[in-house]
Amino acid sequence: MTEATGDRAVTSADLDLIQRIIPHRYPFLLVDKVRDIVINESCVGIKNVTANEPQFTGHFPGMPIFPGVMIIEAMAQTSGILVGLSMDLVDKQAKVFFMGVDGVKFRRKVVPGDVLELHVKALRGGGRVWKFEGRAIVDGELACEATFMAMFDVPKA
Repeated sequence: MTEATGDRAVTSADLDLIQRIIPHRYPFLLVDKVRDIVINESCVGIKNVTANEPQFTGHFPGMPIFPGVMIIEAMAQTSGILVGLSMDLVDKQAKVFFMGVDGVKFRRKVVPGDVLELHVKALRGGGRVWKFEGRAIVDGELACEATFMAMFDVPKA
């Protein structure tokens, strides 16, 4: 991983850096690492889906399926990491809020053992409001796609 400092390019983010950018924590932190970061443009988040996650006790007993809304949330968290790096928000305690989700389509089930690749691309951004295109992929197969908007709230120093 390249550090998020000064003029050095950031190309990936480990769990420590992710937690310095977005406020989410277990059990609602849904991104394990981020790779292929292109500042202000795109990145790929990785979510390792494991059988011991709390949502599987009720969704669904005997047939665990990772909830679709959590796939969308994982794409949003990945986008938040991209924005945090793009706007130098590391250690700034910024908050991210959904503003809208459009064109959601679910194409395949996501189950324990799957590695969810969260491909996000910024369609519009640079200020407080950003718009993204997201695709969740498992084993090269599209699991979910959506377009979404988020607002970033940075506390005053």
